[in-house]
Amino acid sequence: MKTIVNEGFKGFLFKNGKFVRMLDAGSYTTFGASRIYLAAVSPSQIVVSYADKSGTRLFDPRLFLKDASFRAQTTEVVANDGELTLHFADGNFLEILPAGKHFFWKGDYRHSFLRLDLSRTEFPEDFPEYLFSARALQPYVYTVSVSQKQKALLFIGKKFDRVLEAGVHRFVNGLKPVEAKLVDTCLLREEIVGQELLTADKVTLRISCTCSYRIADIVKAVTETDDYKAQLHTAFQLALREFVEEKRLDDLLACKGELSAYLLETMKQKGEALYLDIEEAAVKDIILPGEIRDIMNTVLVAEKRAQANVITRREEVASTRSLLNTARLMEENATLYRLKEMEYVERICEHVGNITLNGTSDLLSQLTSALCGKKKKD
Repeated sequence: MKTIVNEGFKGFLFKNGKFVRMLDAGSYTTFGASRIYLAAVSPSQIVVSYADKSGTRLFDPRLFLKDASFRAQTTEVVANDGELTLHFADGNFLEILPAGKHFFWKGDYRHSFLRLDLSRTEFPEDFPEYLFSARALQPYVYTVSVSQKQKALLFIGKKFDRVLEAGVHRFVNGLKPVEAKLVDTCLLREEIVGQELLTADKVTLRISCTCSYRIADIVKAVTETDDYKAQLHTAFQLALREFVEEKRLDDLLACKGELSAYLLETMKQKGEALYLDIEEAAVKDIILPGEIRDIMNTVLVAEKRAQANVITRREEVASTRSLLNTARLMEENATLYRLKEMEYVERICEHVGNITLNGTSDLLSQLTSALCGKKKKD
């Protein structure tokens, strides 16, 4: 049987099922139980296969180590458990090798390997940056992105390790579990929206409040408290309920500022236990039930109408008193009466187009007579 081994391939001669030697490119003739199997020369690990009734099977490359030519033309590497063995050909990343012994053709390829200890969480300082985006490496890379307004608490093996500043941090996600918790360092806000509360006179109110705070100690706030945000929210609700349940509706509406001061003082004390600095706590809205709101609007309208009536009567009295005083002055002073009469004549003339006067009296007397009529004599 004639077999041709082309360039870029290697032949492996077997006789009676036993490996004999490796063949370079060329033409070969075999007889009887001798067989030649081919393997492509590529940068990937060596694969020599054959087919039988059960399907394709592979030869273990270690079978060929007794051939000196095979040993001279191949590179051998052992990938150990507990580490990543990264394979590079001509400086380009190809694959991550599973644990075991692997063989590669030297040929025109320059093979190199990078080992990464999975028992460590830090990547070597000279670890190539571009490998972090390689898909094959993604399961082994834990990335933490921390903004300028944040810090991150790093936990290794469920144990706190250190605080991470702003930036992008990468860790080996290997034998020890790695976890990072982001914590905001800027001014934070907690909102209590539409909290339903019952006053001392059994009126149901919906109150909305706001609280501004900073985290005083991010390590203790995370490691020594169970969800400080939830505890802060609950403490705010309890403080609000404690104050409202002791007040009647009218008293509560009259002391809204007192409620804000009480909340601020109470939350500052609670914040110290949670390692938080409370900077503001205030009431935003108090929403009354519909029927109570209608009653209060009716009362308000009645009060305003009563106030308007009082003001109207007061102004009417003041106006009448002023008219009376003016009449007395004009009665006692003829000149003042004459000036007032001329003032009204002037106002009337502003709205009159033409006036025809006849008679021998002076012009002012005729105008007065025409506009006001003759003055009756006593």
